[in-house]
Amino acid sequence: MPHTGGCLCGQVRYTIDAEPLGARSCWCRDCQKIASGSATVNLLVPDEAVTFTGEISVFERVADSGNTVHRGFCPQCGSQIYSRTVEPKGHPIRIRIGTLDDPELKAPTATIWTDSAPSWALIDERLPRFPKAPPPA
Repeated sequence: MPHTGGCLCGQVRYTIDAEPLGARSCWCRDCQKIASGSATVNLLVPDEAVTFTGEISVFERVADSGNTVHRGFCPQCGSQIYSRTVEPKGHPIRIRIGTLDDPELKAPTATIWTDSAPSWALIDERLPRFPKAPPPA
């Protein structure tokens, strides 16, 4: 354990000092937009277990769930690094699996916000699906 990762240009790095709570693919409209038309694939870990180095820009938005979410990205290369629910508190941080140094750490175990997915979306039929927000991790 610790698990590490970073952005495309290497300016942002992070260390995770806990094992994952889960992993999900998300088809909400916000995730489709930041992933350029696909789902985001996210590792769920306790927020306090992640340490970042480098400059991170944050975009705040109220998500379809009604939660206030911060999305962190590298201001240099634009890589999406994480999303963090700031209201209500207590949610795990969601680290983009593609930014992990070892993306094999954990495969998605569910697909969420499937009602928002386009008709052509490739959704793994073997995984549980949630039409909107899932139960807590």
